[in-house]
Amino acid sequence: MVIYPIDIKPGHSYLLMCNHFSFWDTMLASYLGLHAIYKEDTVKCTYIMSLKKQLQKNRWSRYFGAFSIAPYGRSVNESLEYAAEILSVPGNLLLFYPQGNLESSHVREIVFKDGLSQIVPKIKGNCQLIWSSNIPEFLESLKPSIYFNMLDCGTNQNFDLENLKKQVNDHHLKSMKKNFRFSEQQDK
Repeated sequence: MVIYPIDIKPGHSYLLMCNHFSFWDTMLASYLGLHAIYKEDTVKCTYIMSLKKQLQKNRWSRYFGAFSIAPYGRSVNESLEYAAEILSVPGNLLLFYPQGNLESSHVREIVFKDGLSQIVPKIKGNCQLIWSSNIPEFLESLKPSIYFNMLDCGTNQNFDLENLKKQVNDHHLKSMKKNFRFSEQQDK
């Protein structure tokens, strides 16, 4: 596993956003949190926002800080409020997948669901917003190499969703180009 790190801001909470491409994403993001964030600043507790249907299939993940969100359900606002509460405590780390569903790791555009725009403005205190384009590559091995391409997206104090989306998508394309041979998509 290869981590391309960023500077971690001490005394903040951390919202670690990653592309969501497999069952292993939570383990990969936890590894990244441990080796890139925890090494730089003390993380008090790690939480994971998970789709309700995935949490029901993998009940064991509740023991590792997972809580559910049911998009379009009545409890969606409760889950978003809870995420903001978590991120209002310095030292907390929340793993978050803004795509809201599983997609190929090789998608060229990360499409954000609405949750992020409802969580970040409600955070009290300082929270560093971090993106990581996690790119698996098998080549000639049975075991993949994972490239963690981190991006510092600023803090909740200077949050601008449209700017963040642009930053993330530009970074994701650059990460793909950096980590494997990339052919340009033909317009149809």
